[in-house]
Amino acid sequence: MITSEQVRWTVADLELFPEDGKRYEIIDGKLIVTRAPHWKHQEVTGNVYGKLQAWSLQTGKGRAAIAPGIIFSETDSVIPDVVWASNQRLEESLDESGHLTNAPELTIEVLSKSNKDRQRDFELKLKLYSIQGVQEYWILDYQKQEIKVYRRQQAVLKLAMTLFVQDILTTLLLPGFSCVVEDLFK
Repeated sequence: MITSEQVRWTVADLELFPEDGKRYEIIDGKLIVTRAPHWKHQEVTGNVYGKLQAWSLQTGKGRAAIAPGIIFSETDSVIPDVVWASNQRLEESLDESGHLTNAPELTIEVLSKSNKDRQRDFELKLKLYSIQGVQEYWILDYQKQEIKVYRRQQAVLKLAMTLFVQDILTTLLLPGFSCVVEDLFK
């Protein structure tokens, strides 16, 4: 009888991978490899980062980052498109390599075109971020020009609202932050 055990990837395995422009992530021990994102994906990512970083610089309450590494465990290591973390969370969570080791308060993914990538963001990453304690998770879809906002409710991230281009994005995590959704997709 032949048995097959599924390989469980770890953060240590990632250290052996080449620096080749691909993103290597691990969720529940499963390796996920993605190519460099679409130009529009990167523009939207930059727009979100810019708005969050401007608010952060104005208030001094935290910082935003593009594509930071988050190492939740040996078998869960991801690279979200944008995160925002409070100063206290950053102080508690950054390791010597500059990776987060705890959930930031806000995590953002910009959807790619492939169904596989979309499924990863809506299912695998939503579940992971929920388990790890992310307070809010935004999924931006530049093709539909909409944002799905998930907020922590009773220890789980649940869809709180879907925003469209004419709507204004606000969050209790960032008092005074507001942004017209359309500005993120320009």
